[in-house]
Amino acid sequence: MPENDLVVVQNLRKTYGATVAVDDVSLTVREGEIFGILGPNGAGKTTTVESIAGLRSPDAGTVRVIGLDPRTRRTEITSLIGVQLQASELPEKIRAREALELYASFYPSPRDPAELLEQLGLTEVRETQFAKLSGGQKQRLSIALALIGNPRVAILDELTTGLDPQARRDTWELVRQIRDAGVTIILVTHFMEEAEYLCDRIAIIDKGRVVALDTLAGLVDAARSEQRITFRLPAELPDNAILTSLPAVRTLTREQDRFIATGTDELLVAVVTELAGRGLAPIDLHTEHTTLDDAFLALAGRNFEGVER
Repeated sequence: MPENDLVVVQNLRKTYGATVAVDDVSLTVREGEIFGILGPNGAGKTTTVESIAGLRSPDAGTVRVIGLDPRTRRTEITSLIGVQLQASELPEKIRAREALELYASFYPSPRDPAELLEQLGLTEVRETQFAKLSGGQKQRLSIALALIGNPRVAILDELTTGLDPQARRDTWELVRQIRDAGVTIILVTHFMEEAEYLCDRIAIIDKGRVVALDTLAGLVDAARSEQRITFRLPAELPDNAILTSLPAVRTLTREQDRFIATGTDELLVAVVTELAGRGLAPIDLHTEHTTLDDAFLALAGRNFEGVER
């Protein structure tokens, strides 16, 4: 295993009765990155990371965390991985400080609870009972509990589900700070924007299989099939064929006073040049780029809501 590959999963398979949750998943997580596992609900993301953490025993395939098998080296793995699970709950009356001190007692060389409370912005609520914490504070405490054992790898599963937009953004910045402090992060999410904002590389999982694994730019490039521009004109276009006859233009439609053109990579230059030559300089011109949402649709054949193309 290359020295900078902290987590290696090969041909992982896990079934629950007749349901195949994970089907031949392979991926590698490199030291120092935020690695995203992206997919719709029920895609097999949580089962995959629970197998990495040693919380599930796969039916087939191998998992290695810093060279160790989580199934046979569970004690050692526990001190190497911190886990924030999708559904994490604590006793209602336990205080934030007490929870961290309790978890710290489980590890041979834990982080200082007071220092971690300060880092995660929880010092002011350290004596607050869990039930009385806000949603964002509960998530921060959950992250603190995942970090208390001084792990090299932190698994954060659906970290920002249920948070308001500002709390979500604050949590994203916190994740980046944790990575910058030297912790490799596996981030499980079904939020496209979250994966785009945070992840160095992304594995897209659908129906238990990895349909793509690359950087955001790589995924978008692989899915890009056409360029799309929108614009208005200062006067009427005499004939649509002026543009549709151009080799770079595939389609041209109109919505009220706005034109929408699709075509090849040369679309923008071809349309602007042709129109300018006729004294029709485009107004309010926009180029629309392929997004991660577009990439998922192209790679999986459907969007996150299951609607097929």
